[in-house]
Amino acid sequence: MSDRPELVIAIDGPSGAGKSSTARGTACRLGLAFLDTGAMYRAVSWACLEDGVDLGDAGALIDRASTADLQIGLDPRRPVVSLDGHDITREIRTPRIAAHVSTVATIPQIRQLLTEQMRQTIAAARRIVVEGRDITTVVWPQAQVKVLLVADPETRIARREAEVRGQAAHGEVIGSIIDRDRKDATVSQFERPAPGVELIDSTYLDLGQVIDQVIGLVPVALR
Repeated sequence: MSDRPELVIAIDGPSGAGKSSTARGTACRLGLAFLDTGAMYRAVSWACLEDGVDLGDAGALIDRASTADLQIGLDPRRPVVSLDGHDITREIRTPRIAAHVSTVATIPQIRQLLTEQMRQTIAAARRIVVEGRDITTVVWPQAQVKVLLVADPETRIARREAEVRGQAAHGEVIGSIIDRDRKDATVSQFERPAPGVELIDSTYLDLGQVIDQVIGLVPVALR
């Protein structure tokens, strides 16, 4: 284990706000590990869909999540996601998964299961950037840097369309973002910063400027 001081940078925010790009860029700039917690929910969703699990059967979804051998790579340059020995890094980024991930992510028992895995991963890494829902309030509220990253709806939709270009129509992207935020808001608070959480609005900022703002919040002694 490194003798450098622990540094956890936690980034929350709604869909399309730029959490993943910001977190990966920050991790690369500071030489930290990177954990995309949303990928964990996407991976479990992929497993359930691949196995034909009834998405309306919460018990069956919980059972599949509890038996999944989920491995999340922490290299920000190539964060590989594997489940039961299969590399599914690309598969979990499809509109098909995006359309169903909230069904899995809003089940309390699955959230508890994956939250514990997140905590174990963060504790082992010690110097890491973590992004996703509830990171600053539930998963790791003791993070040295806590950020809520937001953007206006039009910007978020445009960014998500750029990510899935050719895979989904404009209306599908809008519906996906609105639906995910609505469903996730039932189990997660990600629209307003909790005490001690810094708000960054990325609407009129490019990626480099957002990363600069995040890094500016890191005490020099911890870099």
